[in-house]
Amino acid sequence: METQWHKLVLLPLLLMAVLLNFSHQNTRAQDVEFWRTTVETAARECPQLTCAELWLLPAQGPITVQTTVEGDAVSDITTWLEIVHPLLGTTGYVNLSEAEQYTPEDWQTYPVLPVVSDTAREIYQKGLEMGNDPTHFSVVGDCQNVEWFFLGVFDRPDEYALGQFDYLQPTIDHFAGSWSRRAATVDNGYNVASVLSAMWADPKKCQAGETPLDCEFRVHRPSIVLISMETWWNDQPADEYETYLRQIVEFWISNGAVPILATKADNLEGDNGINQAIVRVANDYDIPLWNFWLAVQPLPLHGLTIDHFHLTFARNFFDDPDRLRNAWPVRNLTALQAIDVVWKGVQVEE
Repeated sequence: METQWHKLVLLPLLLMAVLLNFSHQNTRAQDVEFWRTTVETAARECPQLTCAELWLLPAQGPITVQTTVEGDAVSDITTWLEIVHPLLGTTGYVNLSEAEQYTPEDWQTYPVLPVVSDTAREIYQKGLEMGNDPTHFSVVGDCQNVEWFFLGVFDRPDEYALGQFDYLQPTIDHFAGSWSRRAATVDNGYNVASVLSAMWADPKKCQAGETPLDCEFRVHRPSIVLISMETWWNDQPADEYETYLRQIVEFWISNGAVPILATKADNLEGDNGINQAIVRVANDYDIPLWNFWLAVQPLPLHGLTIDHFHLTFARNFFDDPDRLRNAWPVRNLTALQAIDVVWKGVQVEE
């Protein structure tokens, strides 16, 4: 009973610890040591095998290590890593035999939630002067962004529960109506090239000659735009993806809407080239980044189903820690948090 209680209480806290594990802005501190698990394992209440399991960690999951202590031997190793929750100071222990130091790629060290720059504030204020609606946001995305799965629940109060994240309710209320609308820039077949072509525009929503981007801006006039494009042609290089992504970002900046770029959970291309490109564009334009990839790293199978692309599913009741072991509620929660951070961060006090 004690073990189960700890799991129920600490799983969401562990999730938030990992979300904030890498909290630098744009550059990685040179003296930071990065650790990850080598196998699926459990963080324990103390460095002994008889101690209760606090939470489960997947293989290759990033962990935050404070110090080392001695304890029970596992595979003849008596050294344990003391893991510290960066928000609440909660401590757990993992045997050194089940972890290793490693050097992550730079893009992997960016925090889940965005950092709001002066550039973003300037874009937002320019947009308000142009007549953009401060209560509207838009999504530019593919099949992972259709409103029935992504964000739309926040316009349907009986389909979500915020639990300890109830501080997000004012943001939900502020953008009411934007959550569940089907943007002209979202469709199952879209990618970064599609939204730049009038051939892909919905004739029921868009005027002749309009691209999906032109159409969405005219119809909705958003002040914030979340850009999340996971799909790409396998035979096309990541630098071509990046070229199109830059055009999308430049479109929204020129029209006074703050872009939030999102990394993706999968690595179908094999070299993480798409996520590298996304982070590079965010840096070059000094715009917010939602590092969704990091958010799913502590989840079983890192939040992916057996096809290594689709996300594991559960409904969006964030007061249920078992649901937060699946990627879809984590995706909706962290996207909501990202929009919340950006919306609050771009406000300029008079």
